[in-house]
Amino acid sequence: MSEAPADPPKPRGPADNIRRIWQRLTANSLVGRLIRLAAVWFIFALFVTGIGLTAYFSRVTMHRFEAGVGQFADNLFSVTNIEDGAVDTSRFVDARSGIFHSGLYWQVAQVDAKGDIVNPVKSRSLWNARLLLPSTVLVQAKEKVATAVFYDGLGPKQEPLRVAVIYSMVDSNAYVFMAAEDASPVNRDIRTFALLTGAALLLLALGSLGAIYFQVRIGLRPLFDLTDEIASLQKGQQLRLAKTYPAEITPVAHQLNAFLDYAQEVVERQRMHVGNLAHALKTPLSVLLTSAGDDAGPLPEAVRKQTETMRAQVDHHLRRARAAARSTAMGERTPVEPVFDELAVMLEQVFQDKGVIIDWRAPDNLAFRGEKQDLQEIAGNLLENACIWCRRKVLILAEFEAETQTLIMAIEDDGPGLDAARFDEVLKRGARLDESVPGSGLGLSIVDELVRAYGGRLQFEKANLGGLCVKVNLPGNMDG
Repeated sequence: MSEAPADPPKPRGPADNIRRIWQRLTANSLVGRLIRLAAVWFIFALFVTGIGLTAYFSRVTMHRFEAGVGQFADNLFSVTNIEDGAVDTSRFVDARSGIFHSGLYWQVAQVDAKGDIVNPVKSRSLWNARLLLPSTVLVQAKEKVATAVFYDGLGPKQEPLRVAVIYSMVDSNAYVFMAAEDASPVNRDIRTFALLTGAALLLLALGSLGAIYFQVRIGLRPLFDLTDEIASLQKGQQLRLAKTYPAEITPVAHQLNAFLDYAQEVVERQRMHVGNLAHALKTPLSVLLTSAGDDAGPLPEAVRKQTETMRAQVDHHLRRARAAARSTAMGERTPVEPVFDELAVMLEQVFQDKGVIIDWRAPDNLAFRGEKQDLQEIAGNLLENACIWCRRKVLILAEFEAETQTLIMAIEDDGPGLDAARFDEVLKRGARLDESVPGSGLGLSIVDELVRAYGGRLQFEKANLGGLCVKVNLPGNMDG
């Protein structure tokens, strides 16, 4: 009986795809390394570019703004008339500076010996406030007489101002001509530019990283194809690398094919030597048995007994040698389902007098990575033992463990079972649980050695049916 088909895999959502991509980027892989290297350099370049563009835009915009404030101060300086200490600004006309807290301000004042501003004449827009002049700026203005010097200040509404100061001597008295404008719009434009530039560069970074990801994936596609073909070789789905690869990878593919050919040749040579050895040994043994004949007496009986023992030993070691040779070969693959079905039908007929029922379950696409003959011998010996000791029911289950690429096979019966203390004993060569039951005692030992030859393991447990459960781990794979 075959196992019911498994539920179809759930479709992957966007979160799963993003998680899978992130795992690839953070994993120790060529794709991750190339993308991380490109991402670090590209993000650094975009970061520097963003800072550079924002700094350049800020400098150009502020320079243009300063030029306007400086021109405003120059006009104030040019048209203001000072006679006998009286400041006359009547010829300076600017409508905006006449509006209360308009953001455009001017001020003309005398500077006393202490560097303080006295008797200021100011625009209506300043109302009761005045423009403050830091002492450090006054020193700079004195060094550049009749030339505008700029500094940042605060207006009557605590708004940021860009202030231009022109220092001049009139009738032996020092005067400062100050013009200021609200810099908030300029600062806002700079911030807006920085945000837009950052957003644009972020989108460019994301788009470019996506392009880099697909470029790397496409560029390394031949390596992924090579990995897939090697996996197919291990699963027994093909015997050689068949795809055409770029010039950089072609030598690797050719060398790997040559190695596969050599390995297959070595395996075939080993099989041939084992076959020759089997023939060379079995022929003399058959001659000994024939010579002993059916004669009675201790000598013929001893010859027959020892010859049968030697033949069993030869069969065992030759079988083990063949299994070891096959387990090292790539490309071997045996579907599990047909083997179980064949063994169940055969053993139910053999034990029909006992009424044994063999129930087996295995996925349709489960396969053993080895030869059919070895799987038949492993499963056949275990099933036969279960049929011998069961009351009526035998169950064989097979499943696949994807993490370790392992075929797990469990055979259990509803018989008397076995004490845990005797688990190791039954694996000894020639050990028998009951001398009244026919057999040589080699079955479980042969199974254990075959399983070990494939790198697997054999273990005993208490069965759910009440008897003994034998679990076998072997190399396996699943198609699809």
